[in-house]
Amino acid sequence: MPEVQAPRQPILSIDLNADLGEGGVDDAAILQLVSSANIACGGHTGDALSMRTAVQLAIKNEVKIGAHPSFFDRTNFGRTRIHPPPVDLFDQLCRQVEALGQIVQQEGANLHHIKPHGALYNQAAQDPSLGEILIQVIKECGPAMQLIALAGSPLIEQARAAGIFVIPEAFADRRYNHDGSLRARTFHDACINNEADVLAQCLSILRDHTAQTWDNKPIRIEARTLCLHGDGPHALQLLRAIRLGLARNAIQVTAK
Repeated sequence: MPEVQAPRQPILSIDLNADLGEGGVDDAAILQLVSSANIACGGHTGDALSMRTAVQLAIKNEVKIGAHPSFFDRTNFGRTRIHPPPVDLFDQLCRQVEALGQIVQQEGANLHHIKPHGALYNQAAQDPSLGEILIQVIKECGPAMQLIALAGSPLIEQARAAGIFVIPEAFADRRYNHDGSLRARTFHDACINNEADVLAQCLSILRDHTAQTWDNKPIRIEARTLCLHGDGPHALQLLRAIRLGLARNAIQVTAK
């Protein structure tokens, strides 16, 4: 990722997304605070009931609905790097997206985007072969769907070159490596768990287009959506702090 350069204009309107339908007890409250939801659709967790519940809540709160597919790995919550055969992975991802898409359609809405989960998200950000599978899944299952991908990653330009509308994503509650990748969760400082630091990271990304690495070095981040993980123990209070802080700085929360 490029080093910090001259300042750009601050962002005054941002999408705020969360990963939901993952068994968290605060999904209903979280869906009152975000503008987009990435709903687990059976790969790392989730079933027909959890998907329908999350979809109904999202529609009620006028939240954009996205699919959150993953490697089929419930044991490790989709957060372990694996390498399934490409044909198998394509089939697994299509089945997940189609399962959610059918429920969304039954409820009278449309799938807005797709955001891969966990290890798939991180691997696809850097691996063109996985990126190509995601592109083909979108073209097969919903050509109008947008792709949420890690800001600054090669996947951004790969998907755009294939005609996919991409939403670059930054994280409110994660620390970064120097190359713009996310610090692995195996490190104790990978996640940000207090309100002040989470809000500071959000404002830095939106005002200055920078985020802090794990060792407090600034890196450039060009994002159009911010994620806070909905399965964290403090997700609800962190989201409330973000919304309050953004409002105080005249930054609107809205999905495109």
